[in-house]
This record gives sequence, structure tokens and C-alpha cells, in this order.
Amino acid sequence: MSFIQVPKNSHFPIQNLPYGIFSTVQNVGLEPFYSLETFSQPLLTPSPPLLQPSPRVGVAIGDQILDLSVLAAYNFFQQGLPELPHALHIFSKPTLNAYMSLGKSVWSATRKFLQHLLSADVATLRDNTDLRHRAFVPQATARMHLPADIGDYTDFYCSREHATNVGVMFRGKDNALQPNWLHLPVGYHGRASSVVVSGTDIRRPAGQRLVSKENPTPMFAPSARMDFELEMAWLVGPGNELGEPVTIDKAKDHIFGMVVMNDWSARDIQNWEYVPLGPFLGKNFGTTISPWVVTLEALEPFLVNGPAQDPKPLAYLQESGPTAYDVHLEVKIKPAEAQDFHTICRSNLKYMYWSITQQLAHHTINGCNLRTGDLGGTGTLSGPVCQFSPFLCGLDSGTDDSYGSLLELSWSGSKEISIPRSTSTPDDVIKRKFIEDGDSILMTGWCEAPDGSYRVGFGECVGKLLPWRERGHMQG
Repeated sequence: MSFIQVPKNSHFPIQNLPYGIFSTVQNVGLEPFYSLETFSQPLLTPSPPLLQPSPRVGVAIGDQILDLSVLAAYNFFQQGLPELPHALHIFSKPTLNAYMSLGKSVWSATRKFLQHLLSADVATLRDNTDLRHRAFVPQATARMHLPADIGDYTDFYCSREHATNVGVMFRGKDNALQPNWLHLPVGYHGRASSVVVSGTDIRRPAGQRLVSKENPTPMFAPSARMDFELEMAWLVGPGNELGEPVTIDKAKDHIFGMVVMNDWSARDIQNWEYVPLGPFLGKNFGTTISPWVVTLEALEPFLVNGPAQDPKPLAYLQESGPTAYDVHLEVKIKPAEAQDFHTICRSNLKYMYWSITQQLAHHTINGCNLRTGDLGGTGTLSGPVCQFSPFLCGLDSGTDDSYGSLLELSWSGSKEISIPRSTSTPDDVIKRKFIEDGDSILMTGWCEAPDGSYRVGFGECVGKLLPWRERGHMQG
């Protein structure tokens, strides 16, 4: 238990401590002058506040952010964590890359040190009122930034349920899965430059799409079939050398942690362009990730067995023991004309057919080198449709609301979903097949302790769709 008060259903108890990059109006905690070059102790004479906010590293605890650059400036890490000799330099950076590159042993030691420091029975930080004022920042007053400098982004297609649903729509039940799908984690290279942090608006893209089914000729126009994709993603810690694959038993050592991800999709643009090389303009205009990176160590208590893999994977993809994580996932939508968010999807990461370690091992088996900060998306995480009562199947399945996209929920636009205009008027509904301008999409995920005593969560991944910005010279 921590001396910081943490509400029961908070995503950020002491068992979690996810990392993020944040800034404030002014760097209040760093008012005393210290030398970045010598990592000296702060001078007793305070200097004026810094004029510009500086993005820096923090961990979430309850509704607070613990500013690790402040702890480093006061030599907490130098005194208590010799594994991290240059903490001030690392935790004053505007990305997590420097820290993520240090590897599993340093991450684990840092986590144990922070949990000790935040414990209710440790007085060091608890009883130092001035230092607590400097080191803790209310999350409500902070601005969150992308947690990493993402050099490359690969998106996989690893939910059997999603791949089957899409295959049935476009190829029929007998040819739903492509011949290779059960043998390897299918993926494609996405666009890292358009990965944005939660809270960033996304503008409706335009591109080539077909006029209609009856008139299958291309035209240039804004997408009329905007969609979300419920995904999670992993961030690479230490990379691997070019030509040196990462074996499946070492893959976890190269993954720092995970985030919730919305891979925005323009279905009509994607449908016209994807043959033969895969998605392009239908995907590369915006991908939203949650700001807090939950470490694999924090997720370790929630390891479970994933789906049975039949046929048996090739040797380089074979792994033993639990390899899936029991992460409850939800998607909510708030139409522009609605007052409240409404849940339209519930799924779970544990349903994913190919594990994150299989994804990384497959990515590197040909010698491809991953680098610190690279992002790997899971693909849309649809759950199985329960044939019985939700009470028998669990909270994350039961009806087709376990589908992780509007493409599935509306079955390619053949039916509408109903969204209450407000929680107080459930019968007054708004209809949707795809996302309309002004609609907001909110995704979240969390693990639940078996006794319900705490959650390890990811916070929110939210974005709003803005109208296409018309430019006259692009018509036609």
C-alpha cells in the first residue's frame, strides 16, 4: 500500500507504476538549480522557475504523477539505485528511449526502488512535505506527450476472430482465413510519423475510393467509412543487431511494456488500394496510443494461457507456459450530438491467437533489426461471440459487442448500431454504421486482481474525428 491515496478502481496503484512523458506550465519541481553535466546536488539557493515547460519522465500513482527528474535531481537514484548512475540525464529526457534501452535488470531494480519509496511505511518521501510538493504533479494539471521516439511501427493481424470476421465478409465462410494465417503472425509496416498521443484530434482523410458498388470506378473524395480498431501495442526496449534474430525465449527481454492503441482506418480507401501490397493511405493518416506504458513486469501476475494453436507453429515460434495477458478492453463512442460516452465493444487481449513474443520473434527471424522505441501493434482484438449467456461466457464476450471495429459491429455497413443520446434517455438513440465528424472514440484497458482488490490499467486512449479540410485543387 502507498501513502498516496489511490481510489479502489484506479488504473494506477502501486502495483502498476506505468511510465509516461509529461510537462507542466512551469517545472515547479525543478526550481532549485542543479547541473545536468555534473549531476550535483541542488544548491540551497533557489533560482527562478524555468521559463519553458520541459517534457520529462514520470510514473503514474493514483491521480498523481511522480516526477522522476525531481527525484534524480535530489540524488535519490544515486544513493539508492547504483544500477542507474545517470538518472538525472535519463529522466530529464523528453522520451523514454534512453531508459527503455537499459534493459530488464535496470527496469526491475527501478520498479522495486520506486515501490519501496512510495510505500506507506517508508518515511523518506512520505514525511518530506517540501519534496512531495515538488515531486508530485496532479495528472489533471499535466500535459501528456508521446512516450517514445518511435522510429518504426509494425502492425500485426493476430486476432483469429477479427481475421475470420473480415474474411467471411469479403471472401465467404469457406475462405475466411488466408492459407498462411495459422502458420505465422501476419503483419505490415505502418507509418510511425503519424502515431499520436491520446487526446490528439484526427482529421478525416481523403483519397481514392469507389463511387459505389453499382459504379465501381475510382473517385477522389473524403472517406465515407471511417472506423476505429481496438488494439494494443508493445514498445521495444533494447534492440537487436542487424542479421541477429531474437529467439522466442529471449523475446520478452526486448519488450519494455504495452499501451492501448486505436489504429484509425478509412475502410473505403483501404478496400480499393490494398491489393496487392496491403494498406497504405487507408491507414497511415493517424494512429492513437495511450500515454502510459505499462511494463511487462506489472502485467506478469495476469499471464494466462492463450488460444490453442493448431496446427503447431514452426519451431522458431514455439513457446511454453502462459503467454497471453488477461487485459479487459472497452471501446466507447460519444457522437457529436450525444452528451455521454457509450460502450459499444468489450474484448480481451487474452483472445489473441499469436502472442506478442511470437510477433517479435517472427519480426526478427530474417535478421531484421528492431530499435529502442519501435512500436508493434497487435491488430484488431475482437473476441469470440458467446453462444450462451454472458454470465456463462464472462464480461468480455457474450454478443457481437466483442467485435473490435465498426466494420464488424455494422457488418460492413449492413446494419446500424444504436447509441443513447444520454444515459438519462436510453430510448433516444443515435444511429451509426461508421464514425461521423465530431464523434469521439475512447478506449481503455485494465487487469483485475483475482480478489478485486486492485487494477493494473492503461488509462485512456481517446481521439475525436474532425471534418476533412477541403482544398479546391484536390477535387476530381
